[in-house]
Amino acid sequence: MNEQTENSENQKEVKVESVSINENSSIESDKQTEIIEKLNNKIAELNDKYLRIAAELENTRRRSALDVESVSRNRAMSVAEKILPVMDAVQSALKHNPDDAGIQSMERALQNAFSQIGIVKIESIGQPLNPKFHNAIQMIDKPDEKTATNTIVDELQTGYLFGDTVLRTAMVVVSK
Repeated sequence: MNEQTENSENQKEVKVESVSINENSSIESDKQTEIIEKLNNKIAELNDKYLRIAAELENTRRRSALDVESVSRNRAMSVAEKILPVMDAVQSALKHNPDDAGIQSMERALQNAFSQIGIVKIESIGQPLNPKFHNAIQMIDKPDEKTATNTIVDELQTGYLFGDTVLRTAMVVVSK
């Protein structure tokens, strides 16, 4: 009987030890879960910060590229506006002396430079008046029956576009 009592006491001790081990592992498991949860939250927070910074960097790059393009375009437009009076002078000289080979050559050179830069002449004569492209400075009676009202019959100063931007509107004469 003594052996059975000892065995039963040993079994009790084992059970008690087993319970105490389970309690410790349960506590450790809770701590590990808590630590894992904190680390996962920290990872999510850092990942969010990373994504926000990456997006901000991309936006900054885009804005910078647009700013550079805008500055370049404005500079080209400024230079083009300064060249327009030269073209006007050449065209005026051609009206007075249309057979002068030197003036014709200068006009071709300027037209070639304009086309390379992206400056396009606004076609006016025979077109309906468009306030975006034309500045009507005079109105006259219809020169013939075929001419519609508000049709451009003469161009006093050529207008030009730079891409889709109006560098200068054309000064025109319009039919009544």
